[in-house]
Amino acid sequence: MLYAAAVMAGLVEGVLLWPAVLAIVLLVAAAAWAVRVREAPGSWLATALVLALRAALVLHQVPGFHSPVSIDAVRFTPDALPFTQRLNFDKGSVGLVLLALLAPRLRRGDALGSLAATTAVAWLFTTCAVLGLATAMGVVQPDFKLPEQTRQFLLVNLLLTCVAEQALFRTLVQDPLRRTRAGPWGAAVLSALLFGAAHAAGGAPMVLLSALAGLGHAWVYERTRRIEAPILVHFGLNAAHFLGFTYPALALS
Repeated sequence: MLYAAAVMAGLVEGVLLWPAVLAIVLLVAAAAWAVRVREAPGSWLATALVLALRAALVLHQVPGFHSPVSIDAVRFTPDALPFTQRLNFDKGSVGLVLLALLAPRLRRGDALGSLAATTAVAWLFTTCAVLGLATAMGVVQPDFKLPEQTRQFLLVNLLLTCVAEQALFRTLVQDPLRRTRAGPWGAAVLSALLFGAAHAAGGAPMVLLSALAGLGHAWVYERTRRIEAPILVHFGLNAAHFLGFTYPALALS
């Protein structure tokens, strides 16, 4: 209901136009169809349709979405690259729809203590590995800060980046691969490599670091089978990067 209200508010305010709303409705319908035929022989067709709609939305190829700039070319420290953050409702919609309809979420009766411990361990190892390697490569350096945009950055990053990317890579990449000959851990590795490739615009260092982060996300998802775990690991890593290191990267890297 909140999401539907947000879509209507976006339409009223001009952030969304009717082609965008139609694309969202089609995505919801395709994802619901994929749930119904998940174990049927023709399930690949539903998955392919969701993937096609997802690609168009995430790559901002669907008209009718106006993404306001929330942070505009800000240098959080003098030696950092400028950073711009947009409110990408198209990418966020993909994540929220997949989260609601396809992703395995926490249930009553889950062992929350065990889930929390596994997630915390995954976050610690992933964060230390990724930021440690990034520092060794000269991509970032320790730089503790609390800029005025912190609350806004973290909220948008959680909802429009972490939720969107984890819902996408777990439900449309790792889960389908898991049902192939790759098996659970082959799917985890392949999804990590694809996660790295998805960040190719940032250059080879970003591909390597993203693949390493993707491995941590995929591992904790396989261990817990709950979407909240990789979302929290992803968000925790991004928050540690933003607050404790050069963000997004050193200007000379």
